[in-house]
Amino acid sequence: MVDENDVPSESLLRLAAAHGVAPDHWGFHGELKAASATTLRNVLRALGVDASSPERIDVALAHVDDQPWRRVLPPVVVVRSGRTVHVPVHVTDGDPVSVWIELDPEVGGGRRDVPQADVYVAPRSVDGRMVGRASFTVPSDLPLGWHELRADGPSARARCVLVVTPDRLELPPELEHGRMWGLMAQLYSVRSRRSWGVGDLVDLADLGVLAGDVGADFLLINPLHAAEPAVPMTPSPYLPTTRRFVNPLYVRPEAIPEAAYLSSADRSLVEWAAEPVVALDTDPGPIDRDAAWEAKLAALQVIFTVPLPAARQVAFDAFVAEQGPGLETFALWSALAEKYGAETIPTELEDPASPAVAAEREALADRVAFHTWLQWVSDEQLAVAQRTARESGMAIGIMHDLAVGVHPAGADVWALGDVLVRGATVGAPPDMYNQQGQNWSQPPWHPQALARAGYRPYRDMLRTVLRHAGAIRIDHVIGLFRLWWVPEGAGADEGAYVRYDHEALVGILALEAQRAGAIVIGEDLGVVEPWVRDYLSERGVLGTSVLWFEHDLHGGPLAPQDYRRLVLATVTTHDLPPTAGYLAGEHVAIRERLGLLTDPVPVVRAAADAERERMLAAVRERGLLGDDPSEREVVEALHRYVMATPAVLLGVGLVDAVGERRAQNQPGTDQEYPNWKVPLADSSGTLVLVDDLFTNARLRSLAAVLGS
Repeated sequence: MVDENDVPSESLLRLAAAHGVAPDHWGFHGELKAASATTLRNVLRALGVDASSPERIDVALAHVDDQPWRRVLPPVVVVRSGRTVHVPVHVTDGDPVSVWIELDPEVGGGRRDVPQADVYVAPRSVDGRMVGRASFTVPSDLPLGWHELRADGPSARARCVLVVTPDRLELPPELEHGRMWGLMAQLYSVRSRRSWGVGDLVDLADLGVLAGDVGADFLLINPLHAAEPAVPMTPSPYLPTTRRFVNPLYVRPEAIPEAAYLSSADRSLVEWAAEPVVALDTDPGPIDRDAAWEAKLAALQVIFTVPLPAARQVAFDAFVAEQGPGLETFALWSALAEKYGAETIPTELEDPASPAVAAEREALADRVAFHTWLQWVSDEQLAVAQRTARESGMAIGIMHDLAVGVHPAGADVWALGDVLVRGATVGAPPDMYNQQGQNWSQPPWHPQALARAGYRPYRDMLRTVLRHAGAIRIDHVIGLFRLWWVPEGAGADEGAYVRYDHEALVGILALEAQRAGAIVIGEDLGVVEPWVRDYLSERGVLGTSVLWFEHDLHGGPLAPQDYRRLVLATVTTHDLPPTAGYLAGEHVAIRERLGLLTDPVPVVRAAADAERERMLAAVRERGLLGDDPSEREVVEALHRYVMATPAVLLGVGLVDAVGERRAQNQPGTDQEYPNWKVPLADSSGTLVLVDDLFTNARLRSLAAVLGS
């Protein structure tokens, strides 16, 4: 409840609405919750809007009304293919203006003139000048791509990005009337006898072979986004320093071609670096990323000294040119983070364009070159993994995962300026699994600043993730529509939703995915309005269904025939214990141990027991489970239940395939639980390596169920 002394005024509500800040939201249990005046003021402050007094609010409202008239062209125009759009062009009232389009060079380039529309809008006095608005009609037959809209006249010389996106991202023909299934794995947890203490990109290629061998068509893995370049390394793959570039922790040093040309002395250095961490592959304890990275770093620095042959140099140069200035900026940040620490880069180096940073760039040139090279070898090994997956018979291959955001002291925050917000972080309001709400500590996109940047940072990020992907999963896809902002210093339950231009964000996602030939899956779990799911489906973005979260009107398990068709359906997800653990009530036991429950423990446990029994009863009613079943038979029966749905994609957790019980992540915790550090093991706690998966009887049995 909002304190009666902290109720927003009408003008504050209007200002919040003008900036996309929602004054209320529907809670998980269906109740309408209003944001306090304090929350709205703090969220607006994070957006750069001063709402500290009634007078300031009035000034800010006037600015909102005048701001579009101060621009000749909008910051960006995003339109669907086949549709026309009227673009407002602002000039001194009475001045002539011409508008044209410079077409995307990737679709052949060229120029198209844009006709003026017969739309009269009364002029407006802005900053002492009478400004007129002319409307120009962007034609409906433009090719897909990133074009540029230009205006020229006595008081109008401007340009802006014009993005033409697909109306719909079409599914592959195989899914129009059929379905595919695939495995889901946390790559770092799936090690082989040749890993360096953490699963890597060579292991990923081997997993692709395994997946193809058992009949799977895709392999969904955790985000591979870059972490800190020096220890300590953040364990969560969902809290990277950047979402655009890859974590070289996943590189297998020996698989770099230049490793074959090391001198015997240098080869010994690489082998010595590997010895202590290769031994960790059979250690049942938490995964030690720091040890793995320090060992790999020592080896990679040795391999980096080997000169590239001419053909390899050409390939490297082409990669650097393709990635553009963003790669050099990231490599520079990595060098600075190595030298000073990611969270302690000096204040005078906070501006990438400053003379102080230019001096550091020169002084750290060798390290910048090294981190640039790391991205290239990472990209090469990713390419091999995807090619291997497809050659092993998988129709889709690797399905990459895109995290919601980035670390508050990471490369993106340093490099992207005001495109990322300071003063607020992303999270989630309270729900039944996290009754105190969540603060993920990630700075959100600034909606207006991202538009002013022409959505290029978003596009560049998508292009890198999609380079070697047959599909992409968008974590928390509702974030393309709205995000829960938690103001600095506030509790996770004291936030508000901020809206984004979903037409632009989803459209650009569809454009880049179509260019990459990739399927898009949106993780649309939790509190998501039905219209959002309908909208995504209309745009060709698949949804997500998790068995335990799908309920009918009476709160019971949703009947298989009532599931959505255009979804990736699974029994479980990485934010829950594996199915064997969930059946044993591990999701309650963990939260009880960590003090995350607000309801009495017996009440929560009784609800979990009732949920399990209702699900098992539904499975038995369909004849999928006999009397006195084993744990393996129950897990397989639940997957048969999901198979009875019309879902076009079915995902099977590798943890379920081998009988793992331990949760990989417990939302709402940081140090309290070994999140993202649990190595793959079976139901008895025995480690399972990639080498063992090919003959794992339980995995083969579950794969046979999916292939039946």
